Amino acid sequence: MANDRFTVVGTNIAEKASMIWNVADMLRGPFKPHEYGLVILPMTVVKRFHDCLLPTHDAVLKEYESKKNFAVIEGFLTKASGYQFYNTSKYTFDLLCADPDNIEANFRDYLAGFSANVQDVLAKFDFDAIIRRMVESNTLYLVIKEFNSQKGYLGPDKISAVDCGYMFEDLVKRFSESFGEEAGAHFTSRDIIYLMTDILLSDADFSRNGTVTVYDMAMGTSQMLSCMEERIHDLNSEMDVTCFGQEFNPSTFAIAKADMMIRGGDPNNMRYGDTLSEDQFSGYQFQYIISNPPFGIDWKREQKAVEAEAQKGELGRFAPGLPKISDGQQLFVLNGLSKLAQNGKMAIIQNGSPLFSGDAGSGPSEIRRYILENDWLDAIIQLSTDMFMNTGISTYIWVLNKNKPAYRAGKVQLIDASHCGEQRRKSIGFKRYDVTDLCRELIVKAYGEFRNDEIYGDKNGVYCHSKIFDNEEFGYSKIVVERPELDEDGKPVLKKGKPVADSSRRDTENVPLREDINEYFAREVLPYAPDAWIDNKKTKVGYEIPMTRYFYEYQAPEKVEDIMARLSGIEADIHSSLSALFDKGN
Repeated sequence: MANDRFTVVGTNIAEKASMIWNVADMLRGPFKPHEYGLVILPMTVVKRFHDCLLPTHDAVLKEYESKKNFAVIEGFLTKASGYQFYNTSKYTFDLLCADPDNIEANFRDYLAGFSANVQDVLAKFDFDAIIRRMVESNTLYLVIKEFNSQKGYLGPDKISAVDCGYMFEDLVKRFSESFGEEAGAHFTSRDIIYLMTDILLSDADFSRNGTVTVYDMAMGTSQMLSCMEERIHDLNSEMDVTCFGQEFNPSTFAIAKADMMIRGGDPNNMRYGDTLSEDQFSGYQFQYIISNPPFGIDWKREQKAVEAEAQKGELGRFAPGLPKISDGQQLFVLNGLSKLAQNGKMAIIQNGSPLFSGDAGSGPSEIRRYILENDWLDAIIQLSTDMFMNTGISTYIWVLNKNKPAYRAGKVQLIDASHCGEQRRKSIGFKRYDVTDLCRELIVKAYGEFRNDEIYGDKNGVYCHSKIFDNEEFGYSKIVVERPELDEDGKPVLKKGKPVADSSRRDTENVPLREDINEYFAREVLPYAPDAWIDNKKTKVGYEIPMTRYFYEYQAPEKVEDIMARLSGIEADIHSSLSALFDKGN
């Protein structure tokens, strides 16, 4: 259902976005191609605001005139406008177009009439500087006139808030591509978002009305939040869904805040800043968290703030440990866990690194240990490669739950959905596969049924594979095995009656937590090194999740006879080709 809606709406909105992008034709010359979005994105937001407010424009002006001397008039004006924002300027786009000679002064007057929350959006676009450039190049009037045309109408009676979110997405993608950026850095495609929402809500009970909170710590244009709200309302249209998000990119933050205002939510819940170093939601708790933070990105810029917070211990977000400086994605996991309510559930996208990077005792391993020993890891879903626009690598959805049902307690479900994607007719960047309705249904069913070693779908086509493990399965004790230093006679060197360890002969062993260390040592080490011993002071506990190994399937090698036959055939072809070549030359 969700993907069908995406297909229909996406087609219509892509057409509308294409029309808006055609404004770029009149920007050609004064603006470089990678700068077109600097004009088009803020103008689209302004026009959307304009068309939403147009039906109540006169009512707002009347209310403003009667209340402008009041100390506080915000509430009166938002009530009159019907939105969380308003505009008290006398100008509309029709009036602006009627006076081309004074377009700059009048347009600035119009923008100044917006409420403070809209001013914040425009500031993040750095729109004032863009207006100056349009004035200097004599394109301001032309752009406003184009947006005021019938095809530029963006009112809610023609384009719903959800549809508008799609349109913003499409425009950001086009802008990113023209700018040479990876579009996927700004948003996640809807097929993956719908999979995440359906996993998060698969066991939700919304039979009673109430309030649900949703948080995205790297929200981009906030479409993950929009999808969560949409899916919750599909289950119960009366639920009060309150969305919160933080974003570091100014233009995508501006779009997210604008989108929230248009949808009738609280724009103050959309906050700007670096999540790792400028946490805008300290002390908050959320029922659901859904996010696709950047991975493979270093956290050098945030290092000082992150390390300072780690020093706070349990009072901070990063007490369990810090990942390597070159990859900060596990910091986002810790941030999410610190804000996840006791009945909360989180879905977050990661690459393969957090599964296994780091040795026992290292930051990455300690973070895995923290999650597993608290029994918060519910499931990990491996997606197909080539699922994202900006990368072709394997990606994983981590599902974390602070209130697992009894039958999932102490266990982790691994789902290999790397064969659960259908190839697109046309790729978008690196994205060559989609999570279609069938794919999503198979994965959600596998997650919901929680069966071990179960195949869902057609093993010869689209399918996923579910396996269940105890938490302890992923843990191990890393022991240091010492051997004695030997003298010239080949005898151990003693000091105070004890053998002296030879560092050049030192080795390590990873002993599964399920096993007794001494029994393992007696079985696996002593038969081959009778003089060895364990330095117990150096033993460390580590955790890793070798997902590839758990789903590895042995493929029998090709028979020698078949290989020889194939090589003989190749040799004959080469000989024939060479003979024909030399015969022709003679």
